[in-house]
Amino acid sequence: MSAIAVTATGSWAWWLLLIPGWASVLHGQRNLRLMIFHQCAHRNMWGKPRWDRVVGRLVAGLLLIQSFERYQAEHVADHHARHHMTVRDPTVQAILLTLELRPGMTRRRMWATVLGKVASPLFHARFFVARLRSYFHSASVLDRILTPAFHIGVIAVGVLTETWLVVVLGWWLPLVLFFQISNTFRLCVKHTFPDPSIVDRKGRAYFGGLTNAIFLGEAAPSADLPVPRRALRWLRWGLRMAFVHFPSRYLVLTGDTVCHDFHHRYPMARNWADYIFARQRDLEAGQHGWPDYVEVWGLKSAIDFVFDSLRAADPVEYDAQRIAQVSQREMFAAFDD
Repeated sequence: MSAIAVTATGSWAWWLLLIPGWASVLHGQRNLRLMIFHQCAHRNMWGKPRWDRVVGRLVAGLLLIQSFERYQAEHVADHHARHHMTVRDPTVQAILLTLELRPGMTRRRMWATVLGKVASPLFHARFFVARLRSYFHSASVLDRILTPAFHIGVIAVGVLTETWLVVVLGWWLPLVLFFQISNTFRLCVKHTFPDPSIVDRKGRAYFGGLTNAIFLGEAAPSADLPVPRRALRWLRWGLRMAFVHFPSRYLVLTGDTVCHDFHHRYPMARNWADYIFARQRDLEAGQHGWPDYVEVWGLKSAIDFVFDSLRAADPVEYDAQRIAQVSQREMFAAFDD
């Protein structure tokens, strides 16, 4: 659709096809990153480490994100272990150092800070440069040769065939700008910060309480309302489902990210493609010693939920100065955790 919009002549209306074109490309890119790449890192895509590694490396090169081997090591060691949601966790480092959010900040100030970041050309430039550095810093020699050769080759074909604008608008714009905006909002809903009153920082009760599901939708209007009022409520409900919740699901929380709590309880579950229903079955079966599942409805509410937990977090425990010195590459690489 993006190609049609860019190459079509005549009515400006053809350019409207860029919107669904961008959306479909971004959705594919985010699914590759959040679901395929992630499951490969857990050696859980096919359960065959060699093929999981091959696919993970291909995705990293295609999307220009943190090299697969480095991501796999850090993700398992610091994000799915006892350092989860401590200052050693890449997620915490990204929130404190890159987004510059702090305990005690008001929800309003956190929103202003994050929106200021995603609207900043400097933020996106630093983000993309850091993506390149995080990839090439740890990629194999072969990957360092083949990856730029592939991307340069695609651009060269676009120039030679006079379709370079299709390549730029149809692939690179979603890959850089839209991908990073989606990545930032996804970071803001991944995990909650622990309550300072919690002393025992281990076990299922603790770790199970750091992640919640995000259901993208809202209750349908009551059938008991008067007909005119019910009709208006249904109209509002339909518009919000189509233009608020669907874009949130399609562009930000793709794949299994809406039930990330199930993944953290069962990171090696082989039914990863069925996580949403697997979570429901686990809930109905009694949750096997884990605390009750928690869900939040809507992307904005989910971000508010995390912001409120950070506002109440221990400012000493989550003092950004306690984090060991990390490079810009590592700070932005944490967005890919």
